[in-house]
Amino acid sequence: MQQKSNFFLIFTKTFLLSLALASLALIIFYGWQFYQKSYAENVTLKKAKNIEVKEALEVNFSVPVWNKDYATKIKTVPEEKIKLDFDGAKRKLIITPEKFWQSGTDYAIVLPEGRTAMLTKIAGKKLTFSVANFPQVTKVFPTDGTKGVIIGAEDPIIIDFDKSTKDYYVDFQLNPDGGVEYQNNPEKTEFKILPRSKVEDGVQYSLKISIKAAGDSDEHYQALYAGSFETLKTTPVAWEKDFAIRLDQARKYTKAKITTGKYIDVNLTTQIMTTFENGTLLDAYLVSSGKRGMGTPIGTHQIYNKSPRAYSKAYGLYMPNWMAFLADGKMGIHELPEWPGGYKEGANHLGTPVSHGCIRLGVGPAKIVYDWAEIGTPLIVY
Repeated sequence: MQQKSNFFLIFTKTFLLSLALASLALIIFYGWQFYQKSYAENVTLKKAKNIEVKEALEVNFSVPVWNKDYATKIKTVPEEKIKLDFDGAKRKLIITPEKFWQSGTDYAIVLPEGRTAMLTKIAGKKLTFSVANFPQVTKVFPTDGTKGVIIGAEDPIIIDFDKSTKDYYVDFQLNPDGGVEYQNNPEKTEFKILPRSKVEDGVQYSLKISIKAAGDSDEHYQALYAGSFETLKTTPVAWEKDFAIRLDQARKYTKAKITTGKYIDVNLTTQIMTTFENGTLLDAYLVSSGKRGMGTPIGTHQIYNKSPRAYSKAYGLYMPNWMAFLADGKMGIHELPEWPGGYKEGANHLGTPVSHGCIRLGVGPAKIVYDWAEIGTPLIVY
């Protein structure tokens, strides 16, 4: 009788323990489902305003989800082809446009009905976001309507944008001519442009700027700016217009101011450099000295240093056959400036003062003078 009583007691305890464990499991299961159901509706976009045209969207779920429910059913309105990528925890979804979002457009992401990782249903949801407008032009130099403009490698046309244009194609139309050479800063917020052919004096140029998303068709270019400016008529009127004749005159009439050793002679009035050795004139060359307000300093100088291809950080261009004639190295004799991309300043301004104080020589003459002159060679500017 005692044995039966013990068996019944053990059976009862085991049954009650099992029942308690089963109840606890059900409480945990349904409690977790209730938690997931309660929070599954919390689906948000990390960023919903001013999305860039190629920027990825981040959709955050409050609980892990069954990603297969969303693999092919998510749509955008307006519709765009998109790529989907869930993170390992299945709580973050990255949505990337295959091409780009349309600039200035409001979109909706339509999420279908889905399930949590515990298979609790998640109601469908619509999330909205807006795409930023095209980058806008904030500054153009020279400004619209400006007259007497000097355009060159040291004085290019400058266009500033309010934000990066790295995801866009920017088109510059400069007429007459059409084609331009350009360079930009790493952020692509500033562009420097020059006509592909030589800059004409006393001519009105029109500039038009338009933009589209990279990869979009040409008919979707959007106009950003239209303006014009007129270049300075720089042809000298007081001296021979024929530079060949002017050079012959310089060779005939320029007198040596130093009669021993080498020296360089620069006449700012005629824009001609002559080289002398022991009082004998060797040759004469057209130069371009500093423009008004940035004039080449008059006086006796000397060659302080030389470099076959100096780089100017101030202007972002190369100055081949460089010879500094100021002790601080801020001014020198050099060949026509050259942009890093290879664009070469045209020779059409040789003979007129348009530089920022340096003395420019043409291709060929610059190399001749560079090879001939030595550090310490005197330079007289008058």
